[in-house]
Order: sequence, then structure tokens, then C-alpha cells
Amino acid sequence: MKRDHRYTTLRLRLESMFSLTHALRQFKICHSSPLLYLYPTHTLSSSPSFNHPKNLSLLLQGHVSPSHLLQIHAQIFIIGAHQDNLIATRLIGRHPTHLAVRVFNHLINPNIFPFNAIIRILADNGLVSHAFSFFKALKLRSLSPNDFTFSFLLKSCFRSLDSRIVHQIHTHIVKLGFNLNLSVSNGLLAVYAKGIRDLFSAHKVFDEMPEKEMICSWTCLIAGYAQFHRPQEALLLFLQMVGENLIPEDETMVSVLSACSILKPKEIEKWENIFSQCSVDVNELCRGSISTVLIYLYGKGGEMGKSREVFDEMVDSARGKTSVLPWNAIIGGYVQNGHPMEALGLFRLMIAGLNPKANHVTMVSVLSACAQVGDLDLGRQVHEYIKTEGRKGILQSNTYLATALIDMYSKCGSLGAARDVFDRMNTKDVVSFNAMIMGFALNGKGEEALGLFSKMEEFGVQPNDGTLLGVLCACTHSGLVDEGRKFFAKMSQCYSLTPKLEHYTCFIDLLARAGHVEEAFEVVETMPMEPNNLVWGALLGACVVHSRVDLAPSAAKRLVYVDPENSAGYVMLSNAYGFDRRWSEIAELRGLMREKRVRKQPGCSWISVDEVVHEFLVGSTSHPHIQRIHHVLDGLFKEMRLMGN
Repeated sequence: MKRDHRYTTLRLRLESMFSLTHALRQFKICHSSPLLYLYPTHTLSSSPSFNHPKNLSLLLQGHVSPSHLLQIHAQIFIIGAHQDNLIATRLIGRHPTHLAVRVFNHLINPNIFPFNAIIRILADNGLVSHAFSFFKALKLRSLSPNDFTFSFLLKSCFRSLDSRIVHQIHTHIVKLGFNLNLSVSNGLLAVYAKGIRDLFSAHKVFDEMPEKEMICSWTCLIAGYAQFHRPQEALLLFLQMVGENLIPEDETMVSVLSACSILKPKEIEKWENIFSQCSVDVNELCRGSISTVLIYLYGKGGEMGKSREVFDEMVDSARGKTSVLPWNAIIGGYVQNGHPMEALGLFRLMIAGLNPKANHVTMVSVLSACAQVGDLDLGRQVHEYIKTEGRKGILQSNTYLATALIDMYSKCGSLGAARDVFDRMNTKDVVSFNAMIMGFALNGKGEEALGLFSKMEEFGVQPNDGTLLGVLCACTHSGLVDEGRKFFAKMSQCYSLTPKLEHYTCFIDLLARAGHVEEAFEVVETMPMEPNNLVWGALLGACVVHSRVDLAPSAAKRLVYVDPENSAGYVMLSNAYGFDRRWSEIAELRGLMREKRVRKQPGCSWISVDEVVHEFLVGSTSHPHIQRIHHVLDGLFKEMRLMGN
């Protein structure tokens, strides 16, 4: 009992007497004069087995509980071993920051090891200016910093993002010749590229590195360019890398694909040609990386045939030993280009064989495919797969995956499941709020969408463009015209958001659907940008629904002008003429369509039966059971006619 009281008293004395501020102030006093503040003397009894510093040093290795640490520290006091640099170094690494500084302050002649230990502790806590102060004290003592010293200092710069200190550290690195040390150079490169975003200095450090065989150096600079929306430099650097027969890691490829994702449409074809040529010139080991980029680029450019060709060739040659990245690229490409069936087919192939395990990126694409098809049963199966195969709690912590689930359930009509996923999320960001608001909107739950929008402030989440688009869609699908007008006006007045084309399109659709066709046309006239096919399509659709044949031709002509190859404008105008029995105009329209070779796009639908998704195109006879289907339909039509009579 006495012993417990003794160590509790020691702990309280250590923790209450010396705050971090006091300890750092004491550090300045200690290291600016030869007078050092020494530990007070103690008269605690000691065990014979704890009398040797070497034994105490060994006790500080491995796991040490807080209570045991205090016992060891007390014994160090008793035998006067607190000036031992090895013991002090290990104590510094064990104690909270303010006590660690206190331990250091009482060293009379610290060597490089306790200096590195205290710099590391301060760096881990983001106290870069204090860490740098210890570094300057080290220099005043004529001690030579080593590579660990600079690595710890550079680590602290990631949190502070103080470019002035980074440049000072860089100067010391060069002055002491550590720019030739690969570990230090990589740390400096990372701080410039990912920390303070100084890509000019980052590339300069990269160019001056004596050896460039470390993949992480290339990855870091490529990632910096990608994150700074400079895809051309990132891809050129990647080509230089594979040109030197360096094999990129998955982390490198993620940054390369990120750079590809921000290429402008007119740039895609150029880079497709560059990488196609490169795939011929590089060695076999680097060819897989080039193929992954080509799969992604072809998909982004809408050339899924070429993308699948490269993918199949890659998988065949790799014999199942491929990364998850090409699978994600091809599945994502199919989803983005409106081919959900092909995406789901590849996913089934992926999880059935000796292929790489799907990750959260794969699952986001697969859930998007389920949403496109409207297959709720398959979506539920994917949800279960994520829960069983993914790490514990992934749906609560991974906002991208949870948001994809919310979107899938909403589009499949299961709002209860969508809301359950939303409510279980640990952190709700603006993207997850947007997905849930849009889910309510698409299912005609306008009041619920507006209610959730009002709760965003309680969570401290600032609405963005996507949020207001969801709110306007909710008003559109629920006929909340007055609320829609109010929110459209508040975008710029209250939320400092400038309405974009999609917001105008949604607002015009809201007005037109509700029969305010003239007001909708007035909004079109005041738009600060050119109306697109969606705007004119919404207006034309409203003209048809509300029998405004007087305004329909004007909207139809503008729709055909902005989207001449789309049959929708011709079809809707034809319907409007049909309601008004203007058969001659309909004949003229059909003649114009033949003349311009405009074909009506066939409708498409899916249905899931016994976990198999069946796809149907209007006019298509390709389904293997088409004869039986027609036979059943004929029987149904006959029964309907009998019931009608």
C-alpha cells in the first residue's frame, strides 16, 4: 500500500509540476546557459536487481505499462542513472510530450540520440517550431545531426506546412551533405511535393538525387503533379520511369490513373497513341503497367472494345497474377459508359477465380452498375459481400463505399435500407448528405429531402452545388414549385453558390412540369449560358404534356439544333402533333428524319429472375427465350381484351 502511494505521489509530481509550456521554457534556459536544472535528490529504497543502469535500460525495451514505467523511472532517480544517454533516450520515447521534454532538459551532456528522440516526439505531435529549436540547440553544442534527425524534422513539416522552416531545413541538409542521402532526399521530396505543394523545388530535389532507383521517389513526384492537376507532367514522368525499366508499384499506378482522370477529352487520344507506342518499346515487366493505363484511357474515351481487348490480352499473359487496378479500370469503364451488364459479368468472373481480391474501388463501381440495372437483389448480395469480405466497420468509416450503397438502394427504391446505411455512418460529409437527399428526391419524397437538408447545419456540413441540385430535384419530383423558386433564389443570396447549367435545367424542368411553361421559357432567356439538349428537352416535354402545341415547334427546333443526331426531339414533336391531329406535319417530320438519317434509339430495360439479369432492347429478338415470351404476351393481350369488353 505504501509502495503504491509512493509511486502515485511521484507520478503526480512529474505530471502536475511540469506542463509542456514550462518544460519548453526550461529547455531554453538550460540550453542558453551552462547552468542546468538538476533533478532533486530522493531517498527511496531500491531493489538490488535494479541498481545497474544496463538492467534498467533493458526494462525500457518492448511493451512497458504506464505504472511500470513510473517504477522504472523512480529507480533511475534513486541510482542517479538519469544522465545516461541511452536510458534518457528510451525514457523520452515512453513519456508524454511535456515529461519527455523534462527528461531531456536534465541531461548535462546529451548526445545525438536523446536529441533525435525529443525531435521525433515533438514531430509526432506537430510541434515543428519546437522540434526545430531543439535542432538549433544540437548545432550550438557542435553535435552532428544524422539522417534520423532530418527525417524526424521533415516529418514534423507535414503537419505545420511552414515553407520557411522547410527551406531552412533544406539549407542545413545541403550544407551538411545529406542531400546525397537517399532517405533524407526522399523525405525532403515528399514534404515539397505533398506537404507545402512546392513542385518546382520537389522536382529540383528529384533531379539532384544521386540515384533514382527508389520507386517511392518517382511515386511521390507523380502524385504531387496529379494532386496539383498537372496531368501532363505526371504522365511524362511516368513514361520516363518505365523507360528506365523501373517497375511501378500499385501506389504509383493509382497516382498515374488519377492523372489520367483529369485529362481533357481532346488530350485523351494523344495519350492513347503515346502509350500504345510505349507498350511496344518497354520491357515485359513494365508492359502490364502501360496496359493498365491504356485500359483506363480507352474506357475514359468511350472505346470499350479496345479497352476490353487490352484487358483480355493482359489477363491471358499474366495467368491470373494481375493487380486489382486493371480490373477496376475495366469495370469502371463499363459502368461509366452505360454497360452495367458487362461490368457485373466481369465482377462475377473476378470473385470466382484466382483473381485479385476486390477492393472498395471495385465495389463502388459494382454498386453503381446495380443502380443502373435497378437490381435490388444483386445490390443486397454485394452489400453482404462487403460486410463479410471487407474489414470490420468499413461501411461506417469509408464514406465513398457507404455513399455508393446509399445511391444504389435509393435508385432501386429501397429508401429504408439507404437511410439505415446513412444513419450508421461514423462521419457524414457533404457527399453522403447529397446522396441521401438525392435518394429522397428520386423517390418523390420531397418533404423528407428538405428536412434532411435543414439538418446539415446541425452536423456542421456546408452545402455545395450538389446539395442544391438534390434539393431542386426533390422539389421537381414532388411538385414543390414555391419551395423550388425559394431555393433557386437562395443559392447565390444565402449560400454564395452560382447556379450552373444543371441547376437551371432542374429549375426549368420544375416550372415546366408544373405547367408554368411561359415562366420556364423566360428563365431560359435569362440564362447566362447556352441552354443544352436537356433544357430544351424538358421544355418540349412540358409542351407535349400540357398541350402547348403553339410553343412545341420552337422548343423542338432548338433541341434538334443543339442535338441533331438525337431522335428525342423529333419523337416528342411528333407526339405533340399527334395530339392535335396534325398528320401532315408528322409525315414531314418522319421524312426529315429519313433525310438526316436520324434513327430512334431503342428503349432498354432489365429484369432479374432467379439472380440472373435479363436485358431487353425494343425490336430485338436476341433473347434465347424470345418465342416463349411472345407467346405469353399474346395470351395476356387476349385476356386483357376480354376483360376490356
